[in-house]
Amino acid sequence: MTSRKVTFLAAALLGAAIAFPSFVAAQNYPASVKEYVANVRKQVKTIDLAGFKTVYDAKTNALILDVREPEEYAAGYIPGAVNVPRGLLEFNIWGEVGFPDKTDVNKKIYVYCKTGGRCTLAAKTLQDLGFTDVTAVVMLFEDWKKAGYPVAVAKAM
Repeated sequence: MTSRKVTFLAAALLGAAIAFPSFVAAQNYPASVKEYVANVRKQVKTIDLAGFKTVYDAKTNALILDVREPEEYAAGYIPGAVNVPRGLLEFNIWGEVGFPDKTDVNKKIYVYCKTGGRCTLAAKTLQDLGFTDVTAVVMLFEDWKKAGYPVAVAKAM
């Protein structure tokens, strides 16, 4: 390949990485991960962005759970959402559902993340822990923001 073609190809790949970071990042793991998430998704209730926006606007008493990492949450989250990172979910969800006095495993919970993968796995984990009304919000958080829907930012300490 000529140096001009290599330079063009490198520039094109860099441009794609900048324009579509989630697409490029998605290539950092084998297809088996995508297949695994797809199989888990068949085992949990899901809702898309439009459906979740309707639920959000209805101001239900549901728990909105953001399972992204704390720095992702701090950069912008859906107002009213509680951050419990997926990696700590089994241990940290309990305070959000009244443990130990009045643990409510029947509480309606909507789980979201950046792209719909982590929330799918988190929804399955919550089901496995005995929660009965869990829904994974399968959407791109970026699409929520682009639609002009509410986003809060954590205050600096």
